[in-house]
Amino acid sequence: MDQQYRDTITDMETMGVDPEYVLGWQGGYLGHPEREEQRLTDAYSEGYEDGQEKSTEKMSNWLK
Repeated sequence: MDQQYRDTITDMETMGVDPEYVLGWQGGYLGHPEREEQRLTDAYSEGYEDGQEKSTEKMSNWLK
């Protein structure tokens, strides 16, 4: 894993970002296939899209 990935995950966990968003972001960043449709949540889907773009701009929307 690269340092950006590690730093971003640490920041998300420290800030208290919704775990579903974090899982989605991780999957998108790493290029994993998206979850099956019945298991998708809004947080996961947005995290997945942001992870694909390697973006953290929207993560504050998912603070718990």
